[in-house]
Amino acid sequence: MKPESSITTTAGIKIPKIIYGTAWKKERTAELVEQAIVAGFRGIDTACQPKHYHEAGVGEGIAACINRGLVTRPGLYLQTKFTSLDGQDPQRIPYDPKASLSDQVTQSFQVSLANLQTIYLDCLVLHSPMTSPQLTLEVWRAMEKLVKSGGIKQLGISNCYELEALEALYLSAEIKPAIIQNRFYANTDYDRAIRAFCKVNGIIYQSFWTLTANPHVLADYSVLNIASKYQHTPAQVFFRYLSQIGIVPLTGTTSSIHMQEDLSIFEFELNYEDCAAIESLL
Repeated sequence: MKPESSITTTAGIKIPKIIYGTAWKKERTAELVEQAIVAGFRGIDTACQPKHYHEAGVGEGIAACINRGLVTRPGLYLQTKFTSLDGQDPQRIPYDPKASLSDQVTQSFQVSLANLQTIYLDCLVLHSPMTSPQLTLEVWRAMEKLVKSGGIKQLGISNCYELEALEALYLSAEIKPAIIQNRFYANTDYDRAIRAFCKVNGIIYQSFWTLTANPHVLADYSVLNIASKYQHTPAQVFFRYLSQIGIVPLTGTTSSIHMQEDLSIFEFELNYEDCAAIESLL
């Protein structure tokens, strides 16, 4: 991946500045992952959660591209998630629900390796905090063991919208979270406090639901003017703004045209006035 299109975490891992998300792709997952990699995506996000993700399909799409010589496994950034019982479909739990939390994490990890046809993960993300700080730390300790065993390069957390929860985890963790992945929307004030904490502590902030939750930004007159000036779409302008302030957006588009557009956001740069105009909308 080109230097300008990647960012290095505190764990020394390069993450593409835009990542392809695979939620809700169902039977089209393998096809779309292959399409995304062919288009130029080198970061893929998934989860060991059959309710919302077809993780094995992600593995199939990646394997197809590797077999075609389009990419190597080290040339991809691949992250998946451990999802607790309350986030799983009771009929399709990918681990023993009666096992200890630590064993659930290990079993989920092993399933992910098999699904993704890989021997390691670039990042394992806790899909959301547990019901108490103690349980969150218990799961995190199990994830840390997987890093120490060499199967995972770094750790992250998702759907964590309370600064106190992130601070508690950060203080207690031996292996600090390298990334946080949250929904980027007005209901949480765009995670301003969390993003400030991340900046101070070197945590990469990944955004999802970025376009869907912000139609007012894409339709705003100032953004339309900026898009016209740079001859790019409002979505490209918004993604470019986020990349310039250190946010890594996920995109789950199924359109090959939009894939190319999303990847081309590094072909231009917004100036200070442009960024200030977009910031005022958030």
